[in-house]
Amino acid sequence: MTQYKATKGLLIDLDGTLYHGINRIPGADTLIQALKERHIPYMFVTNNSSRTAEGVAKHLSEMGIPASAEEVCTSSLAAAKYIAEESPGAAVAMLGEEGLRQALLQAGLRIVVEKPQYVVQGIDRSFTYETLAQAVHWIREGAKYVLTNPDLLLPSDRGLVPGAGALSASIQAAAATEPVIIGKPASHLMKYATDRLGISPAEATVIGDNMRTDIAAGAAAGCQTILVLTGLTTEENLQANIQAAALEPDIICKDLYELTELLTTRA
Repeated sequence: MTQYKATKGLLIDLDGTLYHGINRIPGADTLIQALKERHIPYMFVTNNSSRTAEGVAKHLSEMGIPASAEEVCTSSLAAAKYIAEESPGAAVAMLGEEGLRQALLQAGLRIVVEKPQYVVQGIDRSFTYETLAQAVHWIREGAKYVLTNPDLLLPSDRGLVPGAGALSASIQAAAATEPVIIGKPASHLMKYATDRLGISPAEATVIGDNMRTDIAAGAAAGCQTILVLTGLTTEENLQANIQAAALEPDIICKDLYELTELLTTRA
């Protein structure tokens, strides 16, 4: 562990860090309010590709956590920016939901159903065999494959359900192609968020509960990392998660109250 270095911006994970489903984690509202009062820059950074930034902000606000769409970075927004920067106005085949559709259109990309330059895939709860067959055909014909996020499982009201990464596994197997991964643990989403803040990754601190996604992405991007024991990682499984991720966070906070004190007394 190292001593906290005040940085120019915070990249804050959501599920498991600020809330569990529809339940706010104790101290989440206090944390965000304290950051606002002290003018500490931050972005909410999520692998979720299905919700729009407005939808994410609404979800946070309904739990009493102050949020606006301008403070939200999703893997869909980052994927759209990645494609638009590489090929402005590109023809894109979309396998995903409303958050991804809006992000692609807002980036000036064209959503098509024939001869795409890119196949971009996120969580798609209408995914079928025909969807798989069409995506594989496009990729094997030369379309570049972009994956919003590699999460194999997602929490739901009925427990864990397959995520975007699980769908991608079938596409990768049939197309014999690995995608460009945008979301955590890759560094693209972190770079997108720091660009939004107008800082470099080295000037940012990533805060999250998941060693293999949040902390791994922060480390890959060159950010300072803070692990909070509020979600996936707990005091009981801490060492096992560190070993599984094969890296260590720079700092560990047991809860959001400890995190708030750390960030506001040394900012």
